Amino acid sequence: MQYGPAVRRRQLGAELRALRTHAGLTSSQAAAKLGWHQSKISRIETGRSGVKAADVRLLLEAYEVKDPQLSELLFAFAGADDPGAGRHHWWKAYRDLLPATYRDFISLESQASWVRTLETTVVPGLLQTPEYARAVTRAALGGLPEEQVDALVEVRLARQDVLRADPPLRLSVILDEAVLRRPVGGDRVFAGQLTRLQEVALMPHVRLQVLPFAAGEHVGLIGPFVIFSFPNIADLDVVVLDHLTSSLYLERKEDLQAYTEAFNSLQVQALSPEDSTHFIADLCDGAKEAP
Repeated sequence: MQYGPAVRRRQLGAELRALRTHAGLTSSQAAAKLGWHQSKISRIETGRSGVKAADVRLLLEAYEVKDPQLSELLFAFAGADDPGAGRHHWWKAYRDLLPATYRDFISLESQASWVRTLETTVVPGLLQTPEYARAVTRAALGGLPEEQVDALVEVRLARQDVLRADPPLRLSVILDEAVLRRPVGGDRVFAGQLTRLQEVALMPHVRLQVLPFAAGEHVGLIGPFVIFSFPNIADLDVVVLDHLTSSLYLERKEDLQAYTEAFNSLQVQALSPEDSTHFIADLCDGAKEAP
C-alpha cells in the first residue's frame, strides 16, 4: 500500500514496460534507440524515478504508439504541464493551497473515465452544491480564514466540470441513508442539496443509488471508498481510502478485486436508481415542508 505519487510512478512504469515489450524491444534496445543508458529505462519501468512528459513522448515515439487517448493519459500520469494533458491540470493554480494528498486525488479524478464511490457521511464532492460544500469545508477544516474557505469551495466546484466534459466522467454513487439524514449546513442548505441530487440522478452518465437503513449490515460499514478507472488501461485502476490527515492509495490486484466485489455487492443491496430517486424526492419534499 502506497501513496499516490509512488502508485502512479509504478503504474506508469508498468504500462511503458508493456508497450516496450509489445514493440518487440528489450530495455537495452530501447535505451540505445533513444541514446539513453539502460538504467534510465529500468528506473522508469520499476517506478524508482519519475519521468517527464517529454521523455514519455520520446518513449511512445520509439514504441510507435499511435493512440492519442492513451498518449494523453500517460502524459497526465507523468504529471507534466504538457499541452496534450493541460486540461487535467487546472488545479495547479491552487497548488500552494491544497494538501498533497488532495492534489493527488484531484489529479486521478480528472484523468479517470469511471469513478465508483461509496459515501457514508457526506455527499461526494462532485455532487455538492456551493452552500453544502462550504459547510463541509468549514466543519472539516475549522479555523481557516474565509478567503481560504472560498478558494477550497471554488476548487470543489471546479472539479465538477468532469461531469460536463466531452465525454463526461461516468459516475456510480452509493449513498448510505445516513448521508441523506444529516442536515449539513442547516435545513435550507440541505434541502437545496437534496434537490441537486435529484437533478444529477437524471444525468445519463450518473448512476445514483441509496443504501437504506433497512438493508441492515453490509460490507460498506467498514467505511467510504473510491475506485478510479481509466480509459484503455485497466491496470491503472486505484482505490482511495480517506483518513483525517491523509489518503491511502491501493493498487494491488487483490485490493482492486476486493473493493470492486464490495461495490458490486452494495449495488445489489441498495435501492434501484429509480427507487433511489423517489426516496430522495420524498426526503426533499419533507425538508421543504419543515418549518
